[in-house]
Amino acid sequence: MPTILLTGFEPFGGETVNSSWEAVRQLDGWECRGHRVAARLMPCVFGAALDALDRAVTETDPVALLGVGQAQNRAELSLERVAVNLDDARIPDNAGNRPVDRAVVAGGPAAYFASLPVKAIAAALRDAGIPAGLSHSAGSFVCNHLFYGACHLRAARRPDLRVGFVHIPLAPQQAVRHPGSPSMAVDQVVTGLRIAVDTLMATAEDRHEAAGTLE
Repeated sequence: MPTILLTGFEPFGGETVNSSWEAVRQLDGWECRGHRVAARLMPCVFGAALDALDRAVTETDPVALLGVGQAQNRAELSLERVAVNLDDARIPDNAGNRPVDRAVVAGGPAAYFASLPVKAIAAALRDAGIPAGLSHSAGSFVCNHLFYGACHLRAARRPDLRVGFVHIPLAPQQAVRHPGSPSMAVDQVVTGLRIAVDTLMATAEDRHEAAGTLE
């Protein structure tokens, strides 16, 4: 059965949980439109995250990859449109690295666009009553690092792989430690990710039907 790869991150910045992994891990093994989700945990470490991603892609051979990361000040599911070739860390990663103005991939393009139907996904989420929108900046920490790396992997080796990234709010148990920060229940995020994956696969089916190549 074809695979859809979802990735989430380990806790970082003094947190004991990461809302992205708490949500993503609940979808491991879920089947959607003839595809099975594989969930993988990524280290919040520059460089090591790309190594882990490469292993996960090799192992699962996915048709689509959706990275998920938490962002303290996001109040909705934010579908990222652009990954930039920049590592510029405000805080150290989990290995103590704090790159400044460094390329994710030396000599790589300045940016890549997501290859998922981000507008359709955001609309489907809002139709289901889940706050969602588009974002034009994935930041310059490990989330963007992974997103750019995934896009570069697609460009270099896997042109049929569809790649995207979504930032999600903190879980409520995290937000209580950060007064004023928005949050979203993990169960609602899980529902949102199900909708995102279903919309992705529905648009893929529509595209194949239009081309007369639906399997």
